[in-house]
Amino acid sequence: MYYYIEPMRDGDVERVQEIERQSFSTSWSAKTYHDELRKPTSSRYIVARASSIPPPPRAGRQPERRGLLTSIFPHLFNAALTENSDPLVGYAGLWLAVDEGHITTIAVDPPQRGRAVGELLLNGLIDQALELSATWLTLEVRVSNQSAQNLYLKYGFRAAGTRQRYYTDNGEDALIMWTDPIHTPEYQARLRALRHKLYDRLAMQAKAPAASTPGTPIRPNLEAEG
Repeated sequence: MYYYIEPMRDGDVERVQEIERQSFSTSWSAKTYHDELRKPTSSRYIVARASSIPPPPRAGRQPERRGLLTSIFPHLFNAALTENSDPLVGYAGLWLAVDEGHITTIAVDPPQRGRAVGELLLNGLIDQALELSATWLTLEVRVSNQSAQNLYLKYGFRAAGTRQRYYTDNGEDALIMWTDPIHTPEYQARLRALRHKLYDRLAMQAKAPAASTPGTPIRPNLEAEG
């Protein structure tokens, strides 16, 4: 199975909410998603899709800025301009606040977890942050979610404090994580090395799909957005 990323569209919201309900105890309204999709200068949402064949390159035009993800994964980051019938298997979102890129959510369809889809989505968000000229990335993650924290540590996030009783479903604390500046040559070099490893893993899976391994979705407190 091949996995690739494209921008979230209005027509994706129903499927996104299905994955959301399987992943989190609280969910956003459809209106919230539709509103967020209309603010591209301050919020970006992407989806991951699965295909049994390599998806075609983006048709029609080349993007103004080719991010690291598109240069390394030209067939995986497919911002197709037409309606897409490939199944949606994950989604992720990012807010821009001045020069901070705040990751709001990453979730993967349960049967597709353990196949690096979440890592691919994280890479897509990093490119979105770069396009928005964010200096840093930040997020909140449950203190008990060690698998998510390990992924973030791998991509240069580090713990910078906690928010007590941040999650309203069970009162769990949130760990606040930040990256160093993402435009530096050091971070870009780290990112490129990680993406080559991710590409190799996805390529191997496409040849011989691995068995699904349950994972834990990543998400900050969503109740504030309704």
